[in-house]
Amino acid sequence: MKPETMAGAVRPVRGNSHSRNLALGIGCSLVSMIMFSLLDASIKWLGARYPVHQIMFFRCLLAFVPLLVFMRYAGGFAALKTRQPGLQALRSTFGLFAMGAAFYGFTVLPLADASAVFYTAPLIAIAFSVPILGEHVGPHRWVAVALGLVGVLIITRPGGSVFNPGGLAMFLAAILIGVNSNLIRILGTTDTAVATTFYFTLSSTVLTACSLHVLGWVSPSGLDWVWLCCVGFLGGTAQYMLALSFRYAEVGIVSPFKYLSIVIGGILGFVFWSEIPDIVSMAGMLLIIACGLYSIYRETLAARTLDRHEGRADMQQHRTPFEESGK
Repeated sequence: MKPETMAGAVRPVRGNSHSRNLALGIGCSLVSMIMFSLLDASIKWLGARYPVHQIMFFRCLLAFVPLLVFMRYAGGFAALKTRQPGLQALRSTFGLFAMGAAFYGFTVLPLADASAVFYTAPLIAIAFSVPILGEHVGPHRWVAVALGLVGVLIITRPGGSVFNPGGLAMFLAAILIGVNSNLIRILGTTDTAVATTFYFTLSSTVLTACSLHVLGWVSPSGLDWVWLCCVGFLGGTAQYMLALSFRYAEVGIVSPFKYLSIVIGGILGFVFWSEIPDIVSMAGMLLIIACGLYSIYRETLAARTLDRHEGRADMQQHRTPFEESGK
């Protein structure tokens, strides 16, 4: 799960040519989306033989490896100081439930359908920004949110085969990630991105380890050990590559590439599981992608307008301190 971007741990690049930075930003974004898609496919593959809580344990435990890299750039253990421990605990709780719901959804749903429902999270985050952050959301973005949810209904088709516990779990994950995205923005005003990720990773590792004792452990065989370790490596490294993309290019440029995961997921689903989305599902996916891209466009346009009128620095610093991936 699809996760946070470590913008707080990666300092903005200055002095290099704009075109080179733009190419690097787009390249890092593409690599991160490919890795996230491979992560989704790995979860689905392993989910046929191992329980979700065991896959989550490996995802969380191995995430400490790239986290050490983040900490090095953020100032070491000093970066772990938090002024909002209660909010960190709430964010970690929501994050753990979101990861569990998303992992379960990926194991039982076609990859393209699961990815499409999952990526309604940014639209849901817009809706929750009103009660949580007190933000003003204009009519254009409210329409995008509403149509994005219509896209979810088109894909899940209440009464159809996709409208099952897996589909509901994936939509629950999107809701929790949408809430968490706003909580993370509040945390970003006092705590570093590394601190937020560290406490989530630590608590999730401990709790999923406890779940192994309560819910059981299935002994991996052969190359499955490698696959389970790859889940953690892919998730952690994809987060870091996403962080680098925000370092080199504007949010409005690299964010749209996240929707490539739906396309890549469809390709992987076809190659490995012979999954072919029907026309109705494809219509729902296209609607979700269109709404997501339009909301990014409106947000970027509003930020640039505010910059011109108030002479602010790039809004990226405080509007997107990091991004919740949920994976």
